[in-house]
Amino acid sequence: MSFLPATANDLPNRLNPANADRTRPALTSISAGVVPGLVLVAMITAVAYSARGFSGLTLFSPMILAVVAGMIYSNVLGLPAHAKAGIGFSQKRLLRFAIVLLGFQLTLGQVAGIGFGGVGIVAATLGATFLFTVTLGQLIGVDRKLAQLIAAGTSICGASAIVATNIVTDARDEDVTYAVAAITLFGTIAMLGFPLLAPVLGLDQHAFGLWAGASIHEVAQVIGAGFQNGTLAGETATVAKLTRVAMLAPMVIALGVMARRGSADASGAKAPMPWFVVAFVAVVALNSLVAIPAEVRSAIALAAQVMLTMGLAAMGLHADISQLRSRGLRPLMLACSAFIFIAAFSLMLVRFA
Repeated sequence: MSFLPATANDLPNRLNPANADRTRPALTSISAGVVPGLVLVAMITAVAYSARGFSGLTLFSPMILAVVAGMIYSNVLGLPAHAKAGIGFSQKRLLRFAIVLLGFQLTLGQVAGIGFGGVGIVAATLGATFLFTVTLGQLIGVDRKLAQLIAAGTSICGASAIVATNIVTDARDEDVTYAVAAITLFGTIAMLGFPLLAPVLGLDQHAFGLWAGASIHEVAQVIGAGFQNGTLAGETATVAKLTRVAMLAPMVIALGVMARRGSADASGAKAPMPWFVVAFVAVVALNSLVAIPAEVRSAIALAAQVMLTMGLAAMGLHADISQLRSRGLRPLMLACSAFIFIAAFSLMLVRFA
């Protein structure tokens, strides 16, 4: 036991900052905590929701606005070191939990509502679009992980699919941000343009709803486009789109299996399986079997959207604009090609099914 005064015992720590850090666990715990980062992410999320009130921004979801706000903050003001833990928490854990909560928006009965043929059109479109996008990405030299993100966002459900896919592909934050931006651009074009094409193409409300639900990227964009052509078109589009959302689970599991095999071949270590997807499927089953009050479902849907927005705000905070510019135009060309393919392929199936 030392009988030296406290000031003498502290002398080595003052001389060696590393020792001081080890002897002050409370201070280290505070600096490494998630609270500062969560507060920053929550502030950016609040800005994103508030920005939707401005004219011209109502077309964009809070998730997209949060990515942009996060990028502006980090690239103009810089990223505080003490906020990194909370930003990482938002980007990983909150996103996983939000994707699980998305299961409360879907029941197996809704999937059955569009019929076997409708489910077949959605599934065939999803699979063909994903394969087309990944293959074209290889041919034109787009990074494999970025191509997978664009493929998932186009073929399944926009930003939600991108962040879910990234959990198993582990792409760079800049790739996630690029994919979200590209998907948002072409999804917005589809939302505004598809309703104008319905009379030209001779599509009735059911056919148009099925086409919109099978091809437009984001859930909100599908709803916006579908109900412009009538109630039946809107309801059909929503169910078709939610059927695509349900297919997020098998797609991410398949990508997870591929990632595990690739990781095991390369280093002997296996990448983690996306267990949150299993939880998503379980929630869909629960929602199909148990009558959950509409008010509770609405509250859960809002919570899921807020957490997804926080996760994407965190990704925006990590995004480096210079890295985005370095990707060039090839990924944007890939996203445009995928958009054209999914629109044409699904329309063909709807017209000739």
